[in-house]
Amino acid sequence: MRTPTREGVLRAAAKVADILPQTPLLRAEIGGAPVWVKAESLQPIGAFKIRGAWHRLTDLSDEERAQGVVGVSSGNHAQGVAWAAQRLGIAATIVMPSDAPSVKLERTRAMGAEIVLYDRYEQDRDEIAEALVTERGATLVHAYADPWVIEGQGSCAIEIMAQLGAEPTRIITPCGGGGLAAGLALACPSAEIVPVEPEGWDDVCRSLEIGSIQRVDSDAPPTTCDALQTPATRPINFAILKERCPFGLRVSEAEVAEAQRFAFAHLRLVVEPGGAAALAAALSGKVALDGRTAIMVTGGNVDPAKFAEVL
Repeated sequence: MRTPTREGVLRAAAKVADILPQTPLLRAEIGGAPVWVKAESLQPIGAFKIRGAWHRLTDLSDEERAQGVVGVSSGNHAQGVAWAAQRLGIAATIVMPSDAPSVKLERTRAMGAEIVLYDRYEQDRDEIAEALVTERGATLVHAYADPWVIEGQGSCAIEIMAQLGAEPTRIITPCGGGGLAAGLALACPSAEIVPVEPEGWDDVCRSLEIGSIQRVDSDAPPTTCDALQTPATRPINFAILKERCPFGLRVSEAEVAEAQRFAFAHLRLVVEPGGAAALAAALSGKVALDGRTAIMVTGGNVDPAKFAEVL
């Protein structure tokens, strides 16, 4: 597998700019400090995952396109792959947990992707995906452990720099497997990258603290942050994270809900729980803020009834 590079991020950013407008960089104030919120929840699929999927699928050969792609996702990467595949005329199969939010399942299916359901507590999603890849001769488009996906996700930081007129001092980002955090690190080599995970799903935090890849405990607690429920980061991601992320942060379910309410009240954004994790860390005072701190709001695909309950 090739190594993701900053040059790859810049190439991905140019490809994304050809098909999508920049998402807004919104000014907010937290504890008296101005911050900048990157509203990736306003992407056509409601999440940043459209970036990595587009970069990956547009680099497939004609032969690879004809064989189709397989992805694994709780919903946002699924929609990114389905969106890109539909526009490129590529067959897409997505392995999704049976308890994924219905809005994510429905939208992925509506874009023409085939969905294969699994039990996230009893089955190994990667084994299922690998079997499909072998059976069909398809290309695996991993949600975070793929060099093209990492580069594509980093393209949002190229936009941030253009919108700020400078590189941010730090970027606070929700973190599942570490694809976005790694891409941001490549895009902004001088910025501090701060990954944020839900309590109990803190494998990247613990990996950074211990110095080697750690897995989520088998008895990890339930979380509303379905987009961040990854069992462990991968070597391709951790090789970047361990050099560029001085620490990771954990947020509680209550802090995530408060961030969703803040985004709705002050930024007019509908944000899903996982997409609000970085904002939750900033609001709870867990990280330093200044006029050049960027906060990633990564997704807005939330069930309306559940969002109403949070509000």
